[in-house]
Amino acid sequence: MENLHEGIHEKETGRESGLLILDDALLLQKLKEYKKLSSEWGLFLYQPYKKQIEFHNDGLKYRERALIAGNQLGKTLAAAHEVAFHMTGLYPDWWGGRRFDSPVTVWIGSETAELTRDGAQTKLLGPQGQFGTAAVPKSLLTDPKMARGTPGCAELFAVKHTSGGLSQGVFKAFADGREKWQAGTVHIVWPDEECPYDIYTEALTRTNATNGIILTTLTPLKGMSDVVMRFLRPPEGASVKATQMTIDDVDHYSDEKKKEIIASYPPHEREARAKGIPMLGSGRVFPIPEEYIVEEDFLPPDHWPGIIGLDFGWDHPTAAGKILYDKETDCIHVTAVYRQSREVPIYHAAAIKPWGQYPVSWPHDGLQHDKGSGEQLASIYRKHGLRMLSERAQFPDDRGNGVEAGIQEMLERMQTGRFRVFRSCHDFFEEFRSYHRKDGKIVKEREDLMSAIRYGLMMLRYAQPKTEAPRKIDRYSKMKKRFGSWMSA
Repeated sequence: MENLHEGIHEKETGRESGLLILDDALLLQKLKEYKKLSSEWGLFLYQPYKKQIEFHNDGLKYRERALIAGNQLGKTLAAAHEVAFHMTGLYPDWWGGRRFDSPVTVWIGSETAELTRDGAQTKLLGPQGQFGTAAVPKSLLTDPKMARGTPGCAELFAVKHTSGGLSQGVFKAFADGREKWQAGTVHIVWPDEECPYDIYTEALTRTNATNGIILTTLTPLKGMSDVVMRFLRPPEGASVKATQMTIDDVDHYSDEKKKEIIASYPPHEREARAKGIPMLGSGRVFPIPEEYIVEEDFLPPDHWPGIIGLDFGWDHPTAAGKILYDKETDCIHVTAVYRQSREVPIYHAAAIKPWGQYPVSWPHDGLQHDKGSGEQLASIYRKHGLRMLSERAQFPDDRGNGVEAGIQEMLERMQTGRFRVFRSCHDFFEEFRSYHRKDGKIVKEREDLMSAIRYGLMMLRYAQPKTEAPRKIDRYSKMKKRFGSWMSA
């Protein structure tokens, strides 16, 4: 591979007008050599994008990782190269992720044998008849054992490791069922695209004894499935990390091409296929594209009235959202959010007070008494400086404090352009994407900000401008009004 990037050795055969004339045969020969070396040592030509590097480096800390991305953005390519690095022991200088210093056993699979062949197998080994021209170098690859019944599908393959041993690779299919993913001990599992949850947990179990890793690459076309939920809302204590990559995170498409690609997808699939956002569907509480509600941060006018919605919590977070109301357009703007678990009221109050002295709307939980002091939660927050409203959150009409009524109000505003959220409210969008129903009922997990905003919206009629001073009570006038005749005597 000497001088691969320095050009071709030149052979001078004559000069015309001071220009060097090269031997065409020698040039052709050198170009063929370069092409051959490039195809058979492509492992070293991998130049990941920022999001792909983030995905790789997270392997140093997390056992379970997912690269959730749109179609044709490089998620399979990234996982194929990581698997090749582990199987060969040849890590690039920029590598900051997990390392294996001895041969590994890897399971790789997709929905069917054909999809495994056309996706992960091709990116890892190369097309049939050209094995060794993709991520795994040809000189380190043994002849794969081909599967029966599916043309071009490999079943087993081995790769030379720098330690001197052989890493083993096995191709599988989700369609074969959970049983085919049992009874094995492996170091790495790579599901390419989303697998059934029972297969995922079985695959994860195979890595327990080796303290191995599982790499998932997927486009979330099934919406908020159990597998997607595991990564976007990790179980407490689990070593799980998701990296989401959108079409805007890659450079191999021009801006014009990106717009063309996005426009080519059906509207309900665009966010999933271009941005890796779980596809809209009946399970989503708010089946609205983010672009309908997101807005760039700006300095709102001082005269806009505001209100803060507060949802109490402990194990699940206490959450708050600041809402400013533009009366002229009947549009609410969520400009700040807060979410924190396992902290006391004084901590939450201190975090919320810098937003300004706006009224605070709270749910019926605020009427409950604190086990330690015996005081109502709403009273405790009031003592810590928040302007808690005197009554719990509810609509002024017969809708009361119904959850569905609040959600319907939010949804209608989103659909009509009267609900906007600052782009900097990242925690809001995280919950917005995963807020979903199961069997028709809203899943009560990580919906704390959704609830806080709903409480604020219910009491929007009490919103006040930030500059409005707290009302002073003229106690003498109040007393005179009540006991006028007695005080005049």
